[in-house]
Amino acid sequence: MKVYQSNEIKNIALLGNDGSGKTTLTESILFESGLVQRRGRVSMKNTVSDYFPVEQEYGYSVFATVFHSEYNGKKLNFIDCPGSDDFVGAAMTALNVTDTAVIVLNGQHGVEVGTQNHFRYTDKLGKPVIFLLNQLDDEKCDFDMILEKLQEVYGPKVIPVQFPVQTGPGFNSIIDVLMMKQYTYGENGGKATITDIPADQLDKAQTLHRALVEAAAEHDDSLMEKFFESESLTEDEMREGIRKGLVSRGIFPLFCVCARLDMGVDRLLEFLGNVVPFVDEMPKVHNTRGEVVNPTTDGPTSLFFFKTGMEPHIGEVQYFKVMSGKVHEGDDLQNADRGSKERMSQLFVCAGQNRIKVDELRAGDIGCAVKLKDVHTGNTLNGKDCDNRFNFIKYPNPKCTRAIRPVNLPEMEKMMAAINRMAEEDPTWVVEQSKELRQVLIHGQGEFHLRTLKWRLENLDKIQVELYEQRIPYRETITKKARADYRHKKQSGGAGQFGEVHLIIEPYYEGMPEPGTYKFNGQEFKITPRSTEEVPMEWGGKLVFINSVVGGAIDTRFMPAILKGIMEKMERGPLTGSYARDVRVIVYDGKMHPVDSNEISFMIAGRQAFSQAFKEAGPKILEPIYEVEVYVPGEYMGDVMSDLQGRRGLIIGMTSENGYQKLNAKVPLKELSNFSTALSSITAGSASFNMKFSSYELVPTDVQEKLIKEHEAENEDA
Repeated sequence: MKVYQSNEIKNIALLGNDGSGKTTLTESILFESGLVQRRGRVSMKNTVSDYFPVEQEYGYSVFATVFHSEYNGKKLNFIDCPGSDDFVGAAMTALNVTDTAVIVLNGQHGVEVGTQNHFRYTDKLGKPVIFLLNQLDDEKCDFDMILEKLQEVYGPKVIPVQFPVQTGPGFNSIIDVLMMKQYTYGENGGKATITDIPADQLDKAQTLHRALVEAAAEHDDSLMEKFFESESLTEDEMREGIRKGLVSRGIFPLFCVCARLDMGVDRLLEFLGNVVPFVDEMPKVHNTRGEVVNPTTDGPTSLFFFKTGMEPHIGEVQYFKVMSGKVHEGDDLQNADRGSKERMSQLFVCAGQNRIKVDELRAGDIGCAVKLKDVHTGNTLNGKDCDNRFNFIKYPNPKCTRAIRPVNLPEMEKMMAAINRMAEEDPTWVVEQSKELRQVLIHGQGEFHLRTLKWRLENLDKIQVELYEQRIPYRETITKKARADYRHKKQSGGAGQFGEVHLIIEPYYEGMPEPGTYKFNGQEFKITPRSTEEVPMEWGGKLVFINSVVGGAIDTRFMPAILKGIMEKMERGPLTGSYARDVRVIVYDGKMHPVDSNEISFMIAGRQAFSQAFKEAGPKILEPIYEVEVYVPGEYMGDVMSDLQGRRGLIIGMTSENGYQKLNAKVPLKELSNFSTALSSITAGSASFNMKFSSYELVPTDVQEKLIKEHEAENEDA
């Protein structure tokens, strides 16, 4: 295979809603490029992408598929991404390592929730966008209506480069207003017959051609001057103007294909090869030190590994992008993240489940390797005199969490190994062994995302698992001062146990004054701090521990034991067993025995005194509140608002964005466990959302009483 230079390589992400036909388009691109001799079909489960068992089971893409096309002397690297937002990790990865996004539209539905989500991601990353209208042979396809909707949502930047002569079962011709030619396809698609535009289509073509010329001229001053002088541009000048418009996101070209019939795919590839920006024309990537890394062949070798695939009979397949320099088969490289050395014993370029062996890849290119010793997703391998590291891929926060356990508990270790392996393939699967909740948690992007993990565990790893509700990480705190004392005394022959602790607790806040005089039941307690220790809690907030014991009532050597006992109760709060926070404890008195007092005695006394005082100090439970951002069509806004308010949600704002309504709310985590499923049901799958932690806030009194009763019942059962 030819070794391609950086200025001959283009990297493209294929995005689009489920059902838009990306997998079928992939088959046609590979067929047109000569990499497959026969196009596979999703229904036959024989496509180059969607070849994993879980994808064939569900009929949806779950993993991104990397493939390439050699066309007219250019190398086009594609990454075909899943359409469901549950698998957004694949789309985010692809957009970060490619330079242009092709967003595929379903000819029946046009702009869908997946279209909106993917466009939003391209906007955040500043990536060029080409819209591709697929399934023009569907009887419900209406090109003019879809174009109108695209321009309504994304503005006049959406410029058609092509339009169909007709849509529906009779579709077989496209008018290309860049070339000003008609492309007509035979029954089996493939190469088009190119003719002049028929008279009945000429007026429409000329109108759209002029709009395209004006859009191309807008992005280059010299082209604009020429356009004003002659009111026309050459094909090459138009291509140059469109390329600059793509880079600046000033133009979103619209193309037409019918991937199922292989119609229009040849012209699409021609445009991608001629017009889409090359790797070296796009904004440069920075390493973790903020330094620009130029994608030049003469630079130091640096590879970024962006994806791990698990192939049957092969094991791990590691996909990488050459960020700079070049890599040869047999090169020895250094792993900047793990400190280990790796030999690139074999290099491949990708065509889905097929791989083609190559000897060398250059800056900007995408390839894969197998049987690497110690390389993980997100790692960087460098050549000599290079210490680049990259972490430019930022994944969205999880939207759905479930606790998981194996039905057969001895399989816990096996289950954890399998989940960690799957998280290498999809970093948006996050596994957490929660010490606080005493559960293994799986965080994902939605119910379907987590069901996919469960299916793989049960069908591929043969581990039966149960997904169930996570416990909520409540926090406990106090709202007023309280005093308590506790004597621990135990005598059972020989040395006994004795420790007595008197303490005061109060709510802690930053900057609070030193303790002075306290009054409880008419009795005053004057505090003179001897030492103060601030203990930041891992889970947020602080414990401030003050020793105010005078006269040697408790020896200083027992203070750490008292603090340890209090910390035990901070870790398992008295109300619900949740973490406690923001408490100041003052130990002011106590008693000890010259023989029987020891650390364990004072640890128990301190713990019990703290627990008693906590329950009398106006204890309150805090719950985690999340900021929720929902993108929803206007007609469902009222239903979604009602649902959020039924979840104790507080609506904090509403705006309009690209034809959708954006609803912002604050909702308790407890109420969000099934929100993903409910939102899909309410909006017929047309809405999406994201969420992130906001703060801890007091739970309502009735909820607190219910939680305390539930905790007491659990302890009784235990």
